[in-house]
Amino acid sequence: PAVRTALLPGQWLVFAYEPHLVRDIGVGDELLAANRDRLDLLADDGRCAGRPFLIGPDGRADARVNGFFSSPRMRSRSPLTWAKYAQSLSMWFNFLHVLGRSWDEATVDDAESFKEWRITDSRNPSRVEPSTFVANLAALRSFYRWAAPRFGVVDPVAGEDDFDLAPRGARRNRVKWLDPAGYRRWRDLGLGGMSIDGRPDPAFRGRNEQRDCAFADGLYGSGLRLSEWASVVLPELSGDDPGRGYSTCRLADACAKGGYGHVYWLPRHALVDVLNYVEGARARIVRAAQRAGRYDVVDEKGFVLHSTDRDVVLRHSDGTQRKVSLNTLNPAQRRALYRMTKQGPEPLALWLNEDGQPRLPHSWEHTFQGANKRIAKLGLTNFTATPHMLRHSCALRWFAIGRLAYEKRFAHLTGEETKDFRQQFGDTWDLVAAYLGHRNPETTKRIYLEPFRALDVEILLQHVQDSAVQTFLADYLADHPLVRTDPLRRNP
Repeated sequence: PAVRTALLPGQWLVFAYEPHLVRDIGVGDELLAANRDRLDLLADDGRCAGRPFLIGPDGRADARVNGFFSSPRMRSRSPLTWAKYAQSLSMWFNFLHVLGRSWDEATVDDAESFKEWRITDSRNPSRVEPSTFVANLAALRSFYRWAAPRFGVVDPVAGEDDFDLAPRGARRNRVKWLDPAGYRRWRDLGLGGMSIDGRPDPAFRGRNEQRDCAFADGLYGSGLRLSEWASVVLPELSGDDPGRGYSTCRLADACAKGGYGHVYWLPRHALVDVLNYVEGARARIVRAAQRAGRYDVVDEKGFVLHSTDRDVVLRHSDGTQRKVSLNTLNPAQRRALYRMTKQGPEPLALWLNEDGQPRLPHSWEHTFQGANKRIAKLGLTNFTATPHMLRHSCALRWFAIGRLAYEKRFAHLTGEETKDFRQQFGDTWDLVAAYLGHRNPETTKRIYLEPFRALDVEILLQHVQDSAVQTFLADYLADHPLVRTDPLRRNP
């Protein structure tokens, strides 16, 4: 059972395993009937769902290539990463196919030619930005580092000493930020249906502004990745505590990048927005779906009898029960969970589409694109946002908070005392790395906080210890080419 994601004759094709589709195929098929038990086991193997496989131009599958996607290094990756890697590899394989070579015959010159064709070759009508090629290169490097020692083939993308395929400055050009005022303006205009003058726009035709604003506030407030925040289920939400500014939450290993689950913090205002969505727009959508019978065909294996913020108790078709840790359930498995209410079945997934079905992560990309188009129609140019920009922006905000807190609290210490304190308890980079779930603070330094590299932060913060973070960011980063502030803000 599979879904084809590309169909071009004489080329490499990308498919994805979708075991649940077995149940939608007629039971009269003799081949299916003979292998029903095996297919049922496959359908219950959540690790397999969404996993890609490739078929070559000759109509055959290369076991060496497809073994990469079932390898330990890839099993822990998200379905979104699987899809990106599969598309990048198929593009590379097809490029080589035109040259008359197979992937195991590729040379360094082929890799250089591929880079040129993707980015600069005028004969290619679909040239891409350097940052897009970086994503292709990541897939190729991961594949050949796995395949080269196993099958004795040349790694055409390994030699960074002789040449570097990565376009210079690609990471720098890709990362951008919003300061707090800029984020709020983008959210209100793009997702909230407000007009330039701050009033509700009568021309706004959105129907999901409560959901979309709550989702964006959660991204900006928590610093989670889109796929991570999109995977949250209802039992993982904490209740509102007016006495706490932040709620401590836990991201499951099976939903985190690289399988590295971690603690994250959700600001109270973002949590309240989410809880209001659950009790408001989400509840109305669920009731409508229940009345329409959209949940009546839910597989009984997905019914949750009991749940906590750590575990769920699932009901088997034979009436038995089993406890499963939420930490081990990946996003696809979570979207298949339902609980029974007085009104009928209800998805356990937090984020739902208008038809009441769990929302796929990539759908949020369309939401952000629609918001950017709306803002452009309002006359504001170069004022866009992406889900990952909100993660960058969260890092930027917390760097400012951390520096302000350290400098204000320990201003009386000498240079040596401050150094000793940070050696014992960490510094601002460690704070931001912990907030973002980075295992190595160097990743945070290198990628997320470039705007501060050009500033003498130590001197700067001596003069702004009592300034609000919002004012600090708006004043000192307003002219930075990669930081977007509120375009309607009036400078004093």
